[in-house]
Amino acid sequence: MHPTKPARAHSLRALLLWILIPAQVAVLSLALWYSSHQLHTQIDLAYDRSLVGALRAINHNISTDSGGLSVELPYLMLEFFELTADNTVYYRILTEDLLADIGNQQLPLPDEALVSGVPVFYDRSYLGTSVRIAAMARPMNPPLAGQPDGRVIVMVGEDRTGRDAVIRDSMLRSVVRDVVEVLVSSALIFFGVLIGLRPLTRLYRKLKTRRSDDLSPILAPELPREVQPLVNAVNQHVARHARQARRQRQFLDDASHQLRTPLAVLNTQLDYALREPDPAEARTALLAMRRGLDQAQRTAAQLLALARAQESEAQAEPHRAVALTPLAQDVIRQMYGLARQKHQILALEGTELDAQVKGADWLLREALQNLTDNAIQYTPVGGTITLGIQRTADAVILAVQDTGPGMSEADIRKAGRRFRRGQAGKGSHGAGLGLAIVHTILLQHRGQLRIRNTHPGCEVALVFPLPEPGTDA
Repeated sequence: MHPTKPARAHSLRALLLWILIPAQVAVLSLALWYSSHQLHTQIDLAYDRSLVGALRAINHNISTDSGGLSVELPYLMLEFFELTADNTVYYRILTEDLLADIGNQQLPLPDEALVSGVPVFYDRSYLGTSVRIAAMARPMNPPLAGQPDGRVIVMVGEDRTGRDAVIRDSMLRSVVRDVVEVLVSSALIFFGVLIGLRPLTRLYRKLKTRRSDDLSPILAPELPREVQPLVNAVNQHVARHARQARRQRQFLDDASHQLRTPLAVLNTQLDYALREPDPAEARTALLAMRRGLDQAQRTAAQLLALARAQESEAQAEPHRAVALTPLAQDVIRQMYGLARQKHQILALEGTELDAQVKGADWLLREALQNLTDNAIQYTPVGGTITLGIQRTADAVILAVQDTGPGMSEADIRKAGRRFRRGQAGKGSHGAGLGLAIVHTILLQHRGQLRIRNTHPGCEVALVFPLPEPGTDA
C-alpha cells in the first residue's frame, strides 16, 4: 500500500481573497451591465420624447377641411429639434391608403398595425444610416370623400448617430466609474482581510516563541469573536494534556517512591542469603524476600489501578446500568481464597438484590475489591466481612463491614489520601492506596465515601445518589 499523502494546508487569507474579490468583480460586472442597459433605455426615452413632441406638432398642422390632405409644416420647430438633437430629422405624412404622401416618402413604415392616437417607436435603416422613427395614426376629421374610416399616418425620424454617440459616452463614463469602484473595493477587501487576520498572525508568533513546557491557557482577547471558540477549544485540549502529563509525572514519582525502598531491601536480603552458609538463615532471608515481593507486587498493582481510574476520569468513560448483586458475588469469589487463609467468613447480605447504579463496571469492581481487600487485611483471624446492598429513598448503598479494630476519627477525616495509612494499618504491608483508589472512582460516579465504626469493626460504604424523578440518570 502506498502511504497516504497528507492533505495540503490552505491559506485562509488566499481563500478569503479568492472568494471575496471574484465575487465582488462578478457583482459589480452584473451591476455594470444592468446600469448600462438602464442608461441606454433612459437616453432612448429622453430622445423619444423629443420625437413625440415633433410628431404632435406636425399632427396639429394637418387638415382635411379642403377635401384633400394639407399640412402646414412647422419648419422652425423642426430646425430647433435638429439643433437640439444634433442629428438629421426626417418626416412623412400620408393617408393609410397611400393615395396622399408628403415628405420623405421612403421613410419605412412600422411592421405592426398602428393604434389610433398611440405613437410607436422603431429603428430602421434609411439612406444608408440607422434611423429612429416615431409613427402615429389618427382618424381624418373631417374624413375625405369615399374614406369614412380613413386615417392619417404621421412619421418623424431622427438619425441615430448623435444619440448613439451620447449613449457611448455615457456608458464609457459609467464603465470607468464602475472599474474604479471595482479596483477600490478590491483593494479595500485585500487590506481588510490582511488587517482582519493580523491578530491570528500575532497569536501564531506568540505561540511559536513559547517554551515547550508552557501549557498555560492562550490569552488573546483581541481575537475576533468567531475565533474565540477555537481558542477556547485549544485551551481545553491543552488543559487536558497538562492534566494527563501531571498524572503521568505523579505516577512515575509515586512508583519510584513506593518501589525504591522494597527493591533496595530485596537486594540487601538477596546479598545476605547468598553469603549465609546456614540453610536455616538463608531460608529465613528468602521468606522475608517473599513478603517483600508480595508487598512490591501489591503496591505496583494498586498504583496501576489508581492510574487507570484517573485515566478513565480524564476520558469521561460513558456509564451504563450495573447490577450490584452479580458484581458483589464476583468480588466474593475472587477474594474468597484470601479470606480462607485467615479463617474468615466472607458473605453477602441485603434485600435489594436487583439494585443498579449508573457507572463503569470495571471501576466499581475495582473499588469494591479494594474495600474487601482492606477489610481482609485489617480483620483478625476468624473474623467476619460482610458485603451489603441496600436502598434508601434517595440513594443506593454498597457497604463492606468487618469485625476489625475500626478507625480513629482523625483517620476517618483523612481517608482517601494517597499513601496515608491509618493507625490500624501501622506495621502492615499496605501502601495506603486502597481508599485513594475508591475515592477517585467515587468522584467519577458522583458518589460519596461514608465510613463509620460499628464496635466492633468498621463499615465503609459507597453511597450512590439516585437521579431525580423525570431526569436522565
